[in-house]
Amino acid sequence: MTDTAVEAPEEPKKKSKLPLILGVVLALVGAGGGFFASQSGLLTGGDSADKAEPAENAPPIDDIAYVPIDPLIVSLSNAQQVRHLRFQAQLEVNAGYEADVSLLIPRVMDVLNGYLRAIELTDLEDSFALARLRAQMLRRVQVVVGDGRVRDLLITEFVLN
Repeated sequence: MTDTAVEAPEEPKKKSKLPLILGVVLALVGAGGGFFASQSGLLTGGDSADKAEPAENAPPIDDIAYVPIDPLIVSLSNAQQVRHLRFQAQLEVNAGYEADVSLLIPRVMDVLNGYLRAIELTDLEDSFALARLRAQMLRRVQVVVGDGRVRDLLITEFVLN
């Protein structure tokens, strides 16, 4: 007699569901944290209601004046092409300094003309070029007219033909 043992097929071990549950819990915690961060203003720098209220120490609007700068047309060239830049701006000045800044407009135009002529066409291809150029020109204007007189440079026309 032979002993025949009937071997039962082994059942595969069930996979643990712990990673799946842990993933779902972490996703919910992350989503809740993101919602809290966006609603509390951690991502945007403050509550939207705070932005609507004027700052207590903000200067009144009547303390500013605008001094126009005559349009400039500057030739820009590289090896392949020659293009022209038409530039026009206004200076935002503190109200008491309008006459002083107006007196220095020829010097301001000279500085801006010299700076714009030094720019290459490749410098204007960047999407942030206008912001960078504006900051550079504002700093040069502030050096010419003196600190505390010019608040900002407002570009009203910037056309490259």
